[in-house]
Amino acid sequence: MKLYRTSNGSYVEDQGSYYHVPLESWDALVNQDDLHGVLLSVIQEGQPAADFALATILAPIETQEVWAAGVTYYRSRSARMEESKSAGGGNFYDRVYAAERPELFFKATAHRVAGHGENVRIRRDANWSVPEPELTLLINHRAEIVGYTVGNDMSSRDIEAENPLYLPQAKVYDGSCALGPCVLVTPNPLPATTEIHLQILRREAVEFAGSTSLVELKREPRSLVEFLFRDNSFPCGAFLMTGTGVVPPDSFTLQIGDRILITIDPIGTLENNVAQRV
Repeated sequence: MKLYRTSNGSYVEDQGSYYHVPLESWDALVNQDDLHGVLLSVIQEGQPAADFALATILAPIETQEVWAAGVTYYRSRSARMEESKSAGGGNFYDRVYAAERPELFFKATAHRVAGHGENVRIRRDANWSVPEPELTLLINHRAEIVGYTVGNDMSSRDIEAENPLYLPQAKVYDGSCALGPCVLVTPNPLPATTEIHLQILRREAVEFAGSTSLVELKREPRSLVEFLFRDNSFPCGAFLMTGTGVVPPDSFTLQIGDRILITIDPIGTLENNVAQRV
């Protein structure tokens, strides 16, 4: 089932029909006991809603924090080692990739998050910016993975490359994150064969395309969640981006007007345009 947050409230989609979810608060909804069962009841007991088509799809977030995991794919490890070589930090990324403890960092609050069809941004003081397509977990306040969405972890690679301690500035700014278009609510983990596709269009031509699959994800999502919730509480739940295995070549940087499309079946496609620097 796919759960949408829209300007008209929340809807659950099943086999092409949309059902309005009566709870007004997204925070309360995603933290329901047995969210999957609650939505199944909405479908079984309700009638398809006709007003979904008139709604604007919003980012599936209210007051949740967004966190991210780094260096969880070998491709990311290699890219981070190369970009930070001149700053003397390359060995850190190899050590993190092999360590028991993952790299976890704060990414965004809700007001920094773009939804499907909204604009993401690149920093005005960055010269090398890329999108990072990531499977993103929706976790309730009990540290249970209740769903999955598509995430874009925008990154200023030149800022992080200058010094690994600049990671927060490279990662956290207005418009630095996108989530959507929906949350796939399922009690089952996504299969390792799940593919993540990135396509970047420039003047409607494909400037870059790449893909990976969860087979390449080194760390189990459940383990990442366990580390995130160690001595840390999330009263309304949290999102956790699980890292990227798709990195454009070093010669590539985003430009104003580029269109980013990230597809993860069976969730859907998250689409955002790159807007003026903040």
